[in-house]
This record gives sequence, structure tokens and C-alpha cells, in this order.
Amino acid sequence: MSFFHHLVSRFLPLWLLIFLVFLVLSLGKSQKEALQVKVGIVLGSNVTFTDLSLRAFEMSLSEFYNTHNGFKTRIVLNIRDSKQTVVGAAASALYLIKKREVVAIIGPGTSMQAPFLINLGNQTKVPIISFSATSPLLDSLRSPYFIRATHDDSSQVQAISAIIESFRWREVVPIYVDNEFGEGILPFLVDAFQEINVRIRYRSAISVHSSDDQIKKELYKLMTMPTRVFIVHMLPDLGSRLFSIAKEIDMMSKGYVWIVTNSIADLMSVMGESGLENMHGVLGVKTYFARTKELLYLEARWRKRFGGEELNNFACWAYDAATALAMSVEEIRHVNMSFNTTKENTSRDDIGTDLDDLGVALSGPNLLQALSTVSFKGVSGRFQLKNGKLEATTFKIINIEESGERTVGFWKSKVGLVESLRVHQVSLSSRRLRPIIWPGDTIFVPKGWEFPTNAKKLRIAVPKKDGFNNFVEVTKDETANVPTVTGFCIDVFNTVMSQMPYAVSYEYIPFDTPDGKPRGSYDEMVYNVFLGEFDGAVGDTTILANRSHYVDFALPYSETGIVFVVPVKDGKEKGEWVFLKPLTKELWLVTAASFLYIGIMVWIFEYQADEEFREQMIIDKISSVFYFSFSTLFFAHRRPSESFFTRVLVVVWCFVLLILTQSYTATLTSMLTVQELRPTVRHMDDLRKSGVNIGYQTGSFTFERLKQMRFDESRLKTYNSPEEMRELFLKKSSNGGIDAAFDEVAYIKLFMAKYCSEYSIIEPTFKADGFGFAFPLGSPLVSDISRQILNITEGDTMKAIENKWFLGEKHCLDSSTSDSPIQLDHHSFEALFLIVFVVSIILLLLMLASRRYQERQRNASPNLPNDQANAAQEEGNEEGNFGDHIVEVDTALVRRKKLTSKTIPIRRVAQLSRLKSA
Repeated sequence: MSFFHHLVSRFLPLWLLIFLVFLVLSLGKSQKEALQVKVGIVLGSNVTFTDLSLRAFEMSLSEFYNTHNGFKTRIVLNIRDSKQTVVGAAASALYLIKKREVVAIIGPGTSMQAPFLINLGNQTKVPIISFSATSPLLDSLRSPYFIRATHDDSSQVQAISAIIESFRWREVVPIYVDNEFGEGILPFLVDAFQEINVRIRYRSAISVHSSDDQIKKELYKLMTMPTRVFIVHMLPDLGSRLFSIAKEIDMMSKGYVWIVTNSIADLMSVMGESGLENMHGVLGVKTYFARTKELLYLEARWRKRFGGEELNNFACWAYDAATALAMSVEEIRHVNMSFNTTKENTSRDDIGTDLDDLGVALSGPNLLQALSTVSFKGVSGRFQLKNGKLEATTFKIINIEESGERTVGFWKSKVGLVESLRVHQVSLSSRRLRPIIWPGDTIFVPKGWEFPTNAKKLRIAVPKKDGFNNFVEVTKDETANVPTVTGFCIDVFNTVMSQMPYAVSYEYIPFDTPDGKPRGSYDEMVYNVFLGEFDGAVGDTTILANRSHYVDFALPYSETGIVFVVPVKDGKEKGEWVFLKPLTKELWLVTAASFLYIGIMVWIFEYQADEEFREQMIIDKISSVFYFSFSTLFFAHRRPSESFFTRVLVVVWCFVLLILTQSYTATLTSMLTVQELRPTVRHMDDLRKSGVNIGYQTGSFTFERLKQMRFDESRLKTYNSPEEMRELFLKKSSNGGIDAAFDEVAYIKLFMAKYCSEYSIIEPTFKADGFGFAFPLGSPLVSDISRQILNITEGDTMKAIENKWFLGEKHCLDSSTSDSPIQLDHHSFEALFLIVFVVSIILLLLMLASRRYQERQRNASPNLPNDQANAAQEEGNEEGNFGDHIVEVDTALVRRKKLTSKTIPIRRVAQLSRLKSA
């Protein structure tokens, strides 16, 4: 045993040496047997993020093949320096394809270098794989051989739009680098902002070759504009210069808003401490990678291998791109990796170029198909191409401070802004960002615009009117030639502007001609605001849909609606048929039918209870029943009823008649004694049928409305003031006047304040949005002015202004007139008639049940015992003898006093007759 241990310990180093030699030989053999696949890389040197990306690419291949020893292919990198130029990138790619015959090219580093490489790859069928060319304009080349192993810049546009919308900013200015990279995002920004009604006031393009003085000049130009929201899209080197100069000229102070895209936010590590200090308060949209175990393990290996250099997003995309390419190459290992070169025949006089004998990669289509279908969980998330590029679903919103960046929220596709990714069910409260430190070290959200210190006064147009001066009146001092503007609308605007949270300088410019006449219609005044001649329009300008195409209106501050006004007449009812007016035709018919119904029910009840009634002729029966029914109207029914059911029905019917007659008497008295002022025309349709003249205010949009309602244009007359309207009414249509006027409620109220007892408003009332202040499209003043209008209309300020200009108006409008005499209709008495009907039906059922019960009793009487029958017969004889006596006495009384059936109950006479016959 000791000998064995001694042998092992002596020869153990020799055995280990033999094992190591065998392992090295095996590995070398496997490497020699693996297929070497050449892949080119075109990146610029001396650039931080491309250097890190190249390290990540090589690290990914090394780790991938270490964990996949069984793969039959190995990627061999051929690296070329693009010299940071478009020509250098093109020359490098051409060299790699012609001289090295690479099956794929990684690169280029920038979007400007990409177009030539994309076209070259499309011609030679060599896939161009880029993890840093992010411009959306590259999609316009429509090359299937361009693989974007990253997100394009358009994917972050919705996140930027959501930020703008959440803070309700209405204008923005994009500042971008003046090349293909900067311009690529603009069309998508424009589309996104149009969806949320945000205006791009100006586009600031800055060249990469601009000097500091040129950048400063451009920023000074932006300072003269009211917009204070800027979106910066450029690379960090130019961005750091921009923010340094912006801070120098005090554009990083309170009131400014700066938002940077991920072109800067993803590379904050290269900005340095001074860059962070200059960008204090800036918002950024940053690419978000989930903190998966793959990413955490890579960061740990990266720190161990490269020390303190940060692993950025481009390095992660490069790492995943290398893995995807290695998997795809292994999948097509049986495909021919060579080029099909066809040399064209050229004469000696021809001068050939490097593009003449370009070959075509035989593996291109197969490699492209493998790349399009590859899918795995990478360090940047799920690697799966869609339309040749990766899709972004989440962005991180950061707030840049001097100490670094701070996460204030996230943007998720199909969800929007959220404060935290842990929120599963998004509510209104979660659709916000965490507190933000804005430029100027303030937490108050900037309003997004300001009037520049050197801004000129706003030129506010006011209409020149010849009438209705309570709203707007323009007068001029003949000596100083200075216009003075007064009126209800002017007071409202002055009050609103005085309550604004900031000072606004403005002046009123009358919309008139040099000789003091109105310059045009209200539509023309609004259109001149659109053309830029005026900065706004104030006055009795109605908010209309067609005008809103040219200007933005603040909230209305007057009553809304358009109405017809017509003269009134004394509507006291006269004539021989006035007694029929208190009740409608329907109620008269229902009442008559009810009398007939009651008569029929009385006939049924009395026929069963009164033998004498049954013996009468049919004519006598009809006259008796309906005389009894109609006499209840005057409570003159003297003849007592023989039926219990008749008496119950009559009591209910008399109650209904009592209510009906009292209501009729009250209504008729009102018609004969109270004066009623009624309009001469009750509805707009009557005006159109009668063909009378209609008045409208000069220059008003109501003229077009009347034509739309098919009124004859020759019948339309104009007026300028309430006095002119009154004169036209007095003339009437027969003398060239009018019989109706069509105008807005505000003007009609002013007219009715003077002549309310003589005119009335008729149906219908047409919708209109009232008066509003007009400003250019996208003006940030609109929202602030609308808020102040709400403040003064909800308080006592608006009432005070109305009392100043429209005193006595409310009293007149309260004295309204009635369109027609008040009539009682059948709907008011439906319940009463229903009660009568239900009671009559119940009584009829009870009568039928009683009759059936009596028939059963009579059928059971023959079966009585003999003793009971004899007793009944003796009792009947006694009653018969007594009855004879009674009949004789009663007959004598009847002959002597000549009594009628009105004093002798029908049932009693029948009993006496039966006793006498017995």
C-alpha cells in the first residue's frame, strides 16, 4: 500500500503534464476544424461609446463560444476605422466586402455614415447590422439587408408628447443638430404634437461645426420668443456646449423647460461633472433596460474586466448583436460562405471603379432570414427583430441634477406616464411624475411661455360699430386723434387682463377705415388675426365653427343662443264660441264619451233592479237613462235610483264632475277678464310661410343662417341699432319694414330692455356659443384668459359689469308673454276618468255575482220540507190580505193626489202590484 502511494506521488506531475498536452491538442484541433466566418466592423476610433461597444462585442463573442464549445462556426472580426467621416466609412465597407469578403458588417457608428453602407449591403446582399444608427430616416431606404439592433429615435416621441401633454404646454421649440440624425425625428415630433394640439413655433437647427458665438446668437434669438419649452436632440459633445452657453446667458433660470432625448440621456456618463452642473433641472427621456439577472451578471463581469468604465446602452446592444450574429451564423453553417464574383468586360480605354466587380454574398439571404427569426433573452431585454429593428416598450424619465440623474417616472406603451413600474392597474392618480426640480432650482411647474422683456404691445383689434354701443364703442379725439374704446366687452377684457398672473401689455386698434367707417365684417376681422396683422380680437365676436379654423377662442362670457323676436298683440279671447276655449277638443270628446258610458252603466244596473223600468218602451228607457246621466252635470237628478250600484256610481261621477266644472269655470273667467299679450306669430315656420320681412344686424353672421333656413334674401332687412330695429317694426312689412328680427340673445336682451312690453321671443332658439376673445392659433394666452373668465363669471364681478351696461334689463325680461290661452287638456283629468272606469267595472262584477247568488237561492227553495212550505204559504196569505188593503189605500191616494213615479219608489210600486195580484 505504501509502495502504491509512493508510485502515485512520484509520477503525478508527469500524468498532469500528459493530460494538459492532450487537452491543448484537443482544443487546437477543434479550433482548427471550426469554420472561420469573417465579419467586418466599421466604427470610428477615439470615440468613447464606440470603443465601449467594440469591447462589448468582442466580450460577447468570447463568452458565447466559451459556453458553446460544440458550435461548428467561429466569427473572425475584421475591424476598420471609419475616421469619423462618411467617406471613411464607405471606403472601409467597400474594402471589407471586396478584399475580405465578409458575410456581414457591424456598423456604422452614426446615422450620417449609414446610407452608403445600406445601399452597398443591399447590392451585395451583405447584412449591415448597426446598434448606433438610430435615425428614422434610414427606414426610407427600404433595404431588407439593414438590421437595426437598437431602437430608432421615433420610438421615444410618444414619451416626449406625453410629458408635454401632462403639463399642458401649448408651444415647443425643437433644437436639433443640423444633419440626418437631427432631422430624422422632426416629422414624428410634428405628428405627435398635432394629435395633442401643441404648436411648434420655431425649429432651431445647430450645426456640429457651429462656433460658440453662433450658438449664442441662436439662443438669443430664442430668448426673444415667448416659448420657453425646448426639446434638444443632438449628441453629447454638441449638447454639452449648448447647455454651457445657455447657462451663461441665463437660459437655465426659472421659467425655462429643457427636455433632452435619449441621444444625450443615454450617455450622461460622458458629460462630466461640469456638464451635469450646466444641465441642472433638465428632463430627459432615457432608454430603460429591466434589471434582469443577465444584465446584472454582465455588469459584474464588466467591472471586473474593465474597472470603473460604465456599461452604457450601446454596449448592451452591441453585446446582444454579437450573440444574435453568432447564433445566426451557426444556423447557416452548411451554406456556402463565399462570394459570387462576376468581372465585367471593360476596354482598355475605360476607367474602372471599385464598384465594377463587386460580388454577391451567397450566404446573404440565408443569414438575413436567420437574423430575422432569432430570438433570445439578452442583456437589453428580449432580442427579437420586428420590421428589421428592436421595439421599445418602456422609457425612463429622469431629472438631471448636479449630483447626477434622478428617476421621476416611466413611460410605457399603451399606458403612458406612470410614477412607478410596480403600478399594475393605472389610475388617474398614478398618471403623473414624481416631484421635479426645474431650472432655477424651483419645484413650481413653469407655464411654458413668457412675454419677452423687449416684446412689443399686443395689437388687439376691436370692431367699429354704428349701433349697440353698449357692447363696444369706438370714439376718437379729433384733436389728439387717439381712439377711445369702451363698452361691456371692453370692461370684461380689461378685468380679465388685470387678474392675469403676469403682466401683459396691449393696445386697442379699431378695425375701421381712415374715415372712421367699419372696415369689414367680423369674419374679416378674425381672418386678419390669422394673417398676423393683429395679435387678438376683442368685442362682441361670436364663437363660430368656421372662425375657429383661423383663430383660437377663449371661453364665452355672454349668454348663448339666437332667437326670433316679433311684436305682441292683445290676446283676450272674444267671439261667440269662447265658452268652448277652456277645454281642448280632446277633453270635450272624453267628457262626452264619459256621459254616454255612465248612461249605459246606469241602464244596466237599473234594468236588473227595477221591474217597471224593464216594462217601459225602448225610447222611454233611453230618454230616462241619459236624462238621468246628463242631469248629474247640474246635480239635478231628482229621481232616486232603485239599484244600490247606481247610487255608488253616481256618487263617484258627481265628484269627478265637481272638479271638472270648477276648473272649467276658473279657466273661462281668466279668458274673459285677464289681458293676454300674445305674439303675432307663434313659430319660425309661420314666418317662412307668410313671407314677411325679417330683420338682422348689419355685418352679422345671422344673415347666412337665415339663408340656410331658406328665407328669401329679398325679404331680409338690416339694422344697426335698437332704435332702427324699432322703426322697422313700426313700419311693418307692408311699408318696407319688418315683422320679425333674428339676432343673438345678447342683442335681443338689450332691445327688450327698452321695448319689452311690445315684443316677444318665439320658438325655436338656435344654438350659438356666445361672445369670445379671439387669438392666433396655438396662443398660450387662451388657456390663462379662459381661467380668468371662469373666475369673474362665477363671482360678483360679471354681475357688476352687466348692471353697469344693461341696467333695468332683468325686470323687462321677467314680464314674459304667453304664446296661447291656457287650456285644460285630457291629461290633467286622466286619473279621475280612470277612477270612474275602474269603479264602474267593479260594481258591474259585484252585480253579476249578486244576481248569480240569488238564482242559486231560488233554485234551492222547492226542496224545502213540507212544514216550512206550509208556514211560508200561510205567511204569504196573510201578506196577501194585508197587501190588498194597502194597494186599495195607496191606489186611492194616487188618484186623489195625482202622484207620479217621482214620489213613489219604483221598487215599492212593484211590490204593491204583486201583493194585489196575489
